[in-house]
Amino acid sequence: MVFSSILFLFRFLPIAFLLYYLVPKKLKNFTLLVLSLVFYCWGEVRYFPIMVASIVVDYVASNGIEKHRGNSRACKGFLLLSVFFNLGMLGFFKYTNFFIENINALLGTSIGMLSLTLPLGISFYTFQTMSYTIDVYRGKVKAETNIIDFGAFVVLFPQLIAGPIVRYTDVARELKTRTLRLDRIESGVATFIMGLGRKVLIANACGALWTEVETIGFANISMPLAWLGVLAYTLQIYFDFSGYSLMAIGLGRILGFEFPDNFNYPYISRSVTEFWRRWHMTLGSWFREYLYIPLGGNRVSRSRHIFNMFVVWAATGFWHGANWNFILWGLYSFVFLVLEKYLIGDFLGRHKIISHLYLVLLVMLSWALFAVTDLGQLGVLLGRMFGGFGGTDWIYYLRNYGVVLAMGCVFSAPIVPWASKKLEAMGKGWYQPLRIVLLLGILVLSVAYLVDATYNPFLYFRF
Repeated sequence: MVFSSILFLFRFLPIAFLLYYLVPKKLKNFTLLVLSLVFYCWGEVRYFPIMVASIVVDYVASNGIEKHRGNSRACKGFLLLSVFFNLGMLGFFKYTNFFIENINALLGTSIGMLSLTLPLGISFYTFQTMSYTIDVYRGKVKAETNIIDFGAFVVLFPQLIAGPIVRYTDVARELKTRTLRLDRIESGVATFIMGLGRKVLIANACGALWTEVETIGFANISMPLAWLGVLAYTLQIYFDFSGYSLMAIGLGRILGFEFPDNFNYPYISRSVTEFWRRWHMTLGSWFREYLYIPLGGNRVSRSRHIFNMFVVWAATGFWHGANWNFILWGLYSFVFLVLEKYLIGDFLGRHKIISHLYLVLLVMLSWALFAVTDLGQLGVLLGRMFGGFGGTDWIYYLRNYGVVLAMGCVFSAPIVPWASKKLEAMGKGWYQPLRIVLLLGILVLSVAYLVDATYNPFLYFRF
């Protein structure tokens, strides 16, 4: 079952937090584990055994490594158990039909496709648990001996479905000794509301325009409407994913955890290199730590460095989806990262306006690659963007969606933190009441939209 709305959260959270706060400290992780499993089962009860197996396998593997520290062969065996299990589960559910389809196309065979649905969040929690076992193998952390505490880490419901990717080192201390402070809870509530507003009030509205453009058909739209549609998707995917990440960070803070930031206003970047330091930071950190550096990173020859980057970005694209467009999307970033590293980086650094326009154009084209899984239709869309005809169809959509697109562009920059600092400095007496009123307004508008609307996708739930 795919999450089609987040209204379930508003039914689930009051009960969850009430139970969590009422139970004694020694039972909080157990309560969190049970609540998180209930939350997961609401979305995908069929794959509950997969989630339990993931907890058990990585718990056994990590403790096996810890127990046999002096036996390198045994340690490697337990590490391989974790890696093969996690990648095996991810590969089976996410990529089996992709390989069958391509084998059939290449060899002319007729192997039957499997009837599989992707377990919710599998791309995130497999990377999360696998990184933990690798860290235990490297000696960076001690293996968790309490399976309840370890299970709570694996299935923490705020970030279970769509990240951010929380590594064990991020929350190891808080799993054992966390305090619930009123100021942290207030901060968490505010962060959650801001994330909810981003997702519901901006991402959903922008996404509705992109959906309309898809429904019309790329062959039937003008060049301006093609660009308007891609702009809408560019804003949708940012506010959708950054909104969910903020909601997860806020909920984690209410529970006593501090999750890592996942976005840092990537659309203000001046290069693809900078963009990927600001976008989906926990995934970038994961690939850097567990793939790029083990391959040799940049402490190698130029040709080897380019190869390392190729592997990382092909893997990044493939991680996002079992379609060729995702692999092309990853390699598209690879090409420009190499160009910036070895050819045009200095030029971009010297020309602020040109470099920002360059980044915006490349990012919009990359999201066109990302959004359209059918390569034939992708070709049609790109043809419309660069060789299409004029027309007036875009005027109607600009009138209907111009305000929300403008809001998306404005809030893609760090306007809110800048304005908050200015307002706080101007009026210490009325800043907090104004802030509370604004947050309540965002919450009321968001809930009203959720109650009334049927369009409420979460783009990253499918990954």
